[in-house]
Amino acid sequence: MAKKITKWEPDDFELEMTTHWSFPNRGDWATHDAKWRGNWSPYIPRNIMLRYSKEGDLILDQFVGGGTTLVEAKLLNRNIIGVDVNDIALDRCREKVDFEHEGADGEVQIHKGDARNLNFIEDEGIDLICTHPPYADIIQYSEDIEEDLSQLKINKFLEEMKRVAAESYRVLKKGKFCAILMGDTRQKGHMIPMSFEVMRIFEDAGFKLKELIIKEQHNCKATGYWKTNSVKYNFLLIAHEYLFVFKK
Repeated sequence: MAKKITKWEPDDFELEMTTHWSFPNRGDWATHDAKWRGNWSPYIPRNIMLRYSKEGDLILDQFVGGGTTLVEAKLLNRNIIGVDVNDIALDRCREKVDFEHEGADGEVQIHKGDARNLNFIEDEGIDLICTHPPYADIIQYSEDIEEDLSQLKINKFLEEMKRVAAESYRVLKKGKFCAILMGDTRQKGHMIPMSFEVMRIFEDAGFKLKELIIKEQHNCKATGYWKTNSVKYNFLLIAHEYLFVFKK
């Protein structure tokens, strides 16, 4: 690696104990950075893996994006399959996991593929799903990749998430967990509770909701343009996402 890594784990890490998670310092150990738009803090997959899996388990992130989940799985001795439709994301993922560190023995497999069709994974072959899908087209990750769900408007996105939920249910072992971070958006002055729509979709696929965690967002400070408009048009800035933990 070009960059010399001096820090391999977070300072003073403690497992989260409540349904409110907040990480003001998003995490800068190992190869983590915030350069992939919308990527989640490594504290999230670290907490999920330590609570809902054990060393040697096989984890799936079918929206692997910037590779944060892969790095954490490797560090925590979990094996992981990372899936994405975007070659730029996959190249970044390969870069991010290209490190050696004593005790970081998780095996990483990277696949170009579609979260709606995981035909290379057998039924009930996965011990934990830990993923952060796009929030419809709020951030578009490509311009011309037909399978990219970040190209889709909300209604079409939710329709396609039914197929994602069905595949997630198929590949996960009975009694195991599926953790998904989702956010909401606002259109024409009204809240669109996209996260709860996704929650219902996963419940309809057969999952039971084990935990509903509110994850605070720290990149939405009320300054300048947004502060002015929040007051002028009387709306609150969205400063949280939902982390759903489902059980099969």
